[in-house]
Amino acid sequence: MRITALAGGVGGARFLRGLLHHARQTYPLVADPDRPDPLELTVIGNTGDDITLFGLRVCPDIDTLLYTLGGGIHEGQGWGRADESHHLAAELAALGAEPQWFTLGDKDFGTHVYRSQLLGQGMPLSGVVERLSARWGLGELGVRLLPMTDTPVETHVVVEQDGEQRAIHFQEWWVRHRAELAADRFVVAGLDRATPAPGVLDAIREADVVILPPSNPVVSIGIILGVPGVREALRGTRAPVVGVSPLVGGRPVRGHADVCLRTIGVEESSAGVAGLYADFLDGWLVDEEDPMPARRGVEVLRRPLLMSSVEAAADMAGAALDLGLRLRTERAPA
Repeated sequence: MRITALAGGVGGARFLRGLLHHARQTYPLVADPDRPDPLELTVIGNTGDDITLFGLRVCPDIDTLLYTLGGGIHEGQGWGRADESHHLAAELAALGAEPQWFTLGDKDFGTHVYRSQLLGQGMPLSGVVERLSARWGLGELGVRLLPMTDTPVETHVVVEQDGEQRAIHFQEWWVRHRAELAADRFVVAGLDRATPAPGVLDAIREADVVILPPSNPVVSIGIILGVPGVREALRGTRAPVVGVSPLVGGRPVRGHADVCLRTIGVEESSAGVAGLYADFLDGWLVDEEDPMPARRGVEVLRRPLLMSSVEAAADMAGAALDLGLRLRTERAPA
């Protein structure tokens, strides 16, 4: 079973961890090395929120996927490493190095140093992610993690301060200002010249089911969809595309998806998010209390959407997968 997912950071990572938990319970792995595992999960990760800090290239969404699926995430935060220390950050602060609003731990710095070293030697980001995936044992889990593109891409937010408009990096708007600065629009530098990373389009075209986890629809999944060729591949794939709403009662469980939707002029609702995917969406999971209306050509399934535990995330992910498999069976020729 080949599953492809487009994912951002915390919400996407926790959902996919739940999907792996569901798969282990439902489809026990085959121990015979000459036989393939019954589940192959390819994750196409957002790199639109990447940023250079202290001379190092940081990929927040990719790293959150690595740490969460690899068992090293700080559970309370949902990002960063477990059992982390911050000696290097403290010394940088003592030296007056900027920025001080983006927290990096000592173990986390190791990832960024290694990534930056390999990138500086000419290795593409997809090759670096493959190395990091091996360090976190993703291959043994049946997971292949791909960046959406090898082209450096950065999301900026146009805001108004002191009566003037200026563009700031998305991370500054998101982390430092907590999305409280009124945003006029998002500008994604480099996206127009980006090409999908090796394997991205094939993973979509050859999947049995494509899943959109409850990641931010504007600045996570929306950025992946902006890579030339990705949206067309989703329109053309034979696999059912099943999405999970990131909103419960019109509000995001975490993050600022509602603010992002408002910025691009889209209704802050599950229906509004589904409209962003309307040209390729086949199935849509919404919260059981969601007033989501029926959509032509899209099967709407109501389930509890709070990932309060790994088991709850597994139930949610299992429902999305089961819907996709059922839609695939219904589409199969007699």
